[in-house]
Amino acid sequence: MDYFVHESSYIDEDVKIGAGTKIWHFCHVQKGARIGENCSFGQNVNVSNNVIIGNDCKVQNNVSLYEGVELEDGVFCGPSCVFTNDLTPRARYPKGRKGYKRTLIKEGASIGANATIVCGNTIGDYAMVAAGAVVTKDVPAYTLVAGVPAKVIGRVDERGKIDG
Repeated sequence: MDYFVHESSYIDEDVKIGAGTKIWHFCHVQKGARIGENCSFGQNVNVSNNVIIGNDCKVQNNVSLYEGVELEDGVFCGPSCVFTNDLTPRARYPKGRKGYKRTLIKEGASIGANATIVCGNTIGDYAMVAAGAVVTKDVPAYTLVAGVPAKVIGRVDERGKIDG
């Protein structure tokens, strides 16, 4: 095993985890998940069925990556950021996988603490979502968004330097 999983975490069958990845306390990685190399998962992270995560991703504490979410390489998910996968959920009338909307977080993008990413949207390459923002539409590459709902407030480079 060329990755680390803390003894308090659960890894289901049919999961692939890349070399150098670290999965810390109280995490659960579910069936069919694919995790790249050199990733880090903080405490209490849930990776649902069939989620795809690229290389060099950092997922902070208390994040749930639901089925339909894909993270490309180098993505940062801040503490307690939220992903959804169903635009019209009902407890009594679950749609299951056929009702899930795909959410794509492109290479190098960062999502701030407590931000919410509504399903069906794409966050572009190296874009940055401010803490507490609610993303309700696609975010272009190299763009900084903030607010509820999230609006473009600037540009950002690959290293996170804000322009303007």
